[in-house]
Amino acid sequence: QGQLVESGGGLVQPGGSLRLSCAASGLAFTVYRMAWYRQAPGKQRELVAGITNRGSANYTDSVQGRFTISRDNAKRTVSLQMNSLKAEDTAVYYCNALFANNNYWGQGTQVTVSS
Repeated sequence: QGQLVESGGGLVQPGGSLRLSCAASGLAFTVYRMAWYRQAPGKQRELVAGITNRGSANYTDSVQGRFTISRDNAKRTVSLQMNSLKAEDTAVYYCNALFANNNYWGQGTQVTVSS
């Protein structure tokens, strides 16, 4: 059974940076498309960034140029570098792994951007 564990969330001032990490276990990491989603209070969960098993990345428009997703297949991790953070980036961030009918989620990590 696949398991994803996120880390790296916290409180940061506007304009600051955070790096989220997600460690995967119990799944064939190299075939999975990995992604970060977020959910703000009262809003639906949304895709922030995704990266294919071959390393091709995509981003939602609101984070393009500020966030960078990366993966390390040897370490079975996926990271999200978040720069120039804004108050509207405040949310719980979730790691996701998807391959065929297999879809795994982490427990989420809180990111709060506030002065």
